Amino acid sequence: MPARAATLLGMSFRFEVLKTDPSGARLGRLTTPHGVIDTPVFMPVGTAATVKGLTQQTLEELHVRVLLANTYHLYLRPGHELIRRMGGLHRFMSWPGSILTDSGGYQVFSLAELRKVTDDGVRFRSHLDGSEHFLTPEKATEVQMALGSDILMVLDECVEYPASHDRARHAAARTLDWARRSRKYFAEHGDAAQQMLFGIVQGGGYADLRRQCAEQLVELDFPGYSIGGLAVGEPPPLTCEMTAEVTARLPADRPRYLMGVGKPEELVGYVRLGIDMMDCVLPTRNARNGCLFTRQGRLLIKNACYAEDPRPVDEACECLVCRRYSRAYLRHLFMANEILGAVLNTHHNLYFYLDIMRKIRDAIMFGHLAGLSAELEARLEAGHC
Repeated sequence: MPARAATLLGMSFRFEVLKTDPSGARLGRLTTPHGVIDTPVFMPVGTAATVKGLTQQTLEELHVRVLLANTYHLYLRPGHELIRRMGGLHRFMSWPGSILTDSGGYQVFSLAELRKVTDDGVRFRSHLDGSEHFLTPEKATEVQMALGSDILMVLDECVEYPASHDRARHAAARTLDWARRSRKYFAEHGDAAQQMLFGIVQGGGYADLRRQCAEQLVELDFPGYSIGGLAVGEPPPLTCEMTAEVTARLPADRPRYLMGVGKPEELVGYVRLGIDMMDCVLPTRNARNGCLFTRQGRLLIKNACYAEDPRPVDEACECLVCRRYSRAYLRHLFMANEILGAVLNTHHNLYFYLDIMRKIRDAIMFGHLAGLSAELEARLEAGHC
């Protein structure tokens, strides 16, 4: 086993690389004021301070240690100052584990008809009531400080795919400037013992821009680094190529977060590129749409062939849904538009993702990641939703 690499990120933060696979995959441990996170980790998305369909107690029973919450949505409703007065996001949503908040940048930039971007920041109109707001790097950091999340993101500019080289270059340059401003604001007003701020690498689908952005961001010495602007419609091989370009230039002793990914069959590939943290809405969103993940591929529960199927969703799955309920019953709930259907589907899909990550961590520890990778890619690509 290679020597352990660790970095002291702050009084309450620590990141350790416990073992590195020949592929580049890392088994690690990230400690925050709200607990220890075993990495690589998949973070369930709790957009509005809730993982849709699951209680916090259920998340704890699933051994979730870190959630993602969305700054844009919480800023607009119920408001970061209200959450601050309620004692912060952990107390507000009664969540004892760690929380990562994004900056709101991706959501703002998805509002193409409702926003205007300048070097100063982004002026946008709320999708809720049309009210006007101005989000700067400093404001995005301030809002996340008020929320009290463990891990904060700098404001960045995410470009569409495809985007021209010139468009991506300007967005990456603006992202770097905003990262400097966010870092300065946090250094002057934040508490590094209670929160850590991640930089975000942009550059679209261009290797030269990704390299330049990563190298300049590393010079700013963030305690962790994110890779943004991917999983926005580009082909999967390009996602992997850009990820590899970036991870090769990030410090080995800092956590690496690939934002907004991915499909079950892709997770191990990202880990082998040196990624420690991932998030995606797929397990919860697909669950609500009746798409269930299994070891034999994707299963559309509305299909008529499941109307009298007594089998569980996945006969090899240990989740409580597969131990108790039949495909026939889950199909009935979905066709009847019963809330319980979405709850049970979400529970299964999230367990499925978390179980893959557990298997990946074990495979890195015991040196058989290559075999697991081949197995997952062969079995999980079957079926479509």
